[in-house]
Amino acid sequence: MWFRPLAWDYATRNLFRRPLRTMLTLGALTAVILLVFIVVGFIRGLEKNLQVSGDSDTVLVFSLGMGENLEYSSIPMRSSDLIAASIPDIRVRQGKKYVSPELYLGTEVFTDSMTQPAMGLVRGVMPEVLLVRNRIQLESGHWPGPGEALIGRMAAVKLGLAKDAITPGDDVQFEGRTWKVAGTFSATGGAFESEVWCRLDELQQSMKRQDLSLVALRLGSSGDYSDIDLFCKERLDLELQAARETEYYAGLQRDYGPIRWLAWLVVFLISGAGILAGLNTMYGAVVGRISELAMLQTIGFVRRAILLSLIQEGLLLATSASLLATLIALTLFNGASVRFTMGAFALRIDNVCILIGCLVGLLMGILGSLPPAFRALRMPVVDGLKSV
Repeated sequence: MWFRPLAWDYATRNLFRRPLRTMLTLGALTAVILLVFIVVGFIRGLEKNLQVSGDSDTVLVFSLGMGENLEYSSIPMRSSDLIAASIPDIRVRQGKKYVSPELYLGTEVFTDSMTQPAMGLVRGVMPEVLLVRNRIQLESGHWPGPGEALIGRMAAVKLGLAKDAITPGDDVQFEGRTWKVAGTFSATGGAFESEVWCRLDELQQSMKRQDLSLVALRLGSSGDYSDIDLFCKERLDLELQAARETEYYAGLQRDYGPIRWLAWLVVFLISGAGILAGLNTMYGAVVGRISELAMLQTIGFVRRAILLSLIQEGLLLATSASLLATLIALTLFNGASVRFTMGAFALRIDNVCILIGCLVGLLMGILGSLPPAFRALRMPVVDGLKSV
């Protein structure tokens, strides 16, 4: 045998010999791993929100030069009919083409539970929107009638309220009039869930506008995106441009790239701080046991066996902290609502997040154990036995 290791339960019993120090170390490691879970959950939630918002079969036609700023887009109202009549192979169902004219804007929204208006996202739509946006599901209530609006599942969070602060039957005010909430909808976690939907004609009347922000359409199985692009380039009088919905949200993801990198930097800094905290704690724990480690060498255990036992202690603590942090994160933080400029999304403590958090925890357990163990084991055995 290469060397004779210490008994497996030696490291476990050592943890219970100093319960206060063990509990403090466990609490510190748990807090660090929990912070990693929250930051990675933020990144995963933001990525998921933008990934599920786009559909590769859906094409957006909006004002030339608007890029990702659809709320500033303005195209003629007749654009919807012209596109439906000019583009071949648009999907059709029971005589209705999958073409949705929409008016989209950011505006101040106010409810009775708010002390002051907050910036919300409003979209004027027609029933055809349900043909194009096939991930929309009506969660409660009914499709909005005259003077009514439909509230996305995360719209209240976008306004700075609790997730369920706006329910069917409540009143919301925007663009100078009061709208009765007819129901709520979800969009499989997509960006639409942060919006308030109302009838297109009523929103145009309230804003005294006759134009649209965009036209969304779905192509059939033989549809070709180049036909839409060609139409936009030929009709110079309309000043249109087209983009696949997935490309639009991919552009938004690129815009939020610096935020994601900043979040990963936070993960790195938190992990580094956790390793330093672990080093400090393990230094204190090992320095107080120098005479014990020297005695183990005296009775025949080689330094590699003692080093393995110290790493085992660190791993036991880190594993316990990882499991405790995972339980807290899944119970308290998974699905928590977060506001951002494009709406709101939920923290996602998914398998990737748990994997990263647990790996960081185990890394802290190993790296935090090595330096103090090396320092203690480099000391001569005689000096170690004399130390108090």
